[in-house]
Amino acid sequence: MKTPSQLSLNGIDQFRADAERLSHIILEMQRCFVLHLCKELAPGNVSFPQFFLLAALDQKEVLTMSAIAQKMGHTTAAASGLVDRLENLGYVVRSSAREDRRKVMVCITEKGSALVRRIREEMVGNLMKVMTHLTPVEQKAWLQIYTKIYNYCQAKEGPEPPPPRRKSRKVLLTSRRFENGTR
Repeated sequence: MKTPSQLSLNGIDQFRADAERLSHIILEMQRCFVLHLCKELAPGNVSFPQFFLLAALDQKEVLTMSAIAQKMGHTTAAASGLVDRLENLGYVVRSSAREDRRKVMVCITEKGSALVRRIREEMVGNLMKVMTHLTPVEQKAWLQIYTKIYNYCQAKEGPEPPPPRRKSRKVLLTSRRFENGTR
């Protein structure tokens, strides 16, 4: 007979093994769906981050550059680069906010919305094919589980800000000399 500590350890081992198996499954599912999505996005020369931004704009209609940066987990400069490319392709337009001209607003165009609709329709078709391999009960269970995971992800705070860059030794020495009044 196993002791409670052995059962606990075995439970943890099984929990980890299940998490590792899920990790493998998720990576393979993403690879499968991403490869197909890649074929769809390639003709429009849109990257995955750009598509995810378009999908967010399609839901919200208008986002500020700072909101885009936060949502994408990028700096404002990097978000600006994403928007530049999408604007050049005609998928978004930029404008200044009426109340504060420094605030840049980004809005999806009809062309951008059409791309998002087309890609989503492809995704729905692919998911429907997958769902035909599940019973109706399994389909509902899958949706319930994914909804729970989705809600968890939505409830978490935004992405972690990038770690601050470490100053080089030269910069640190120069700044210390400046602080001490020596150069």
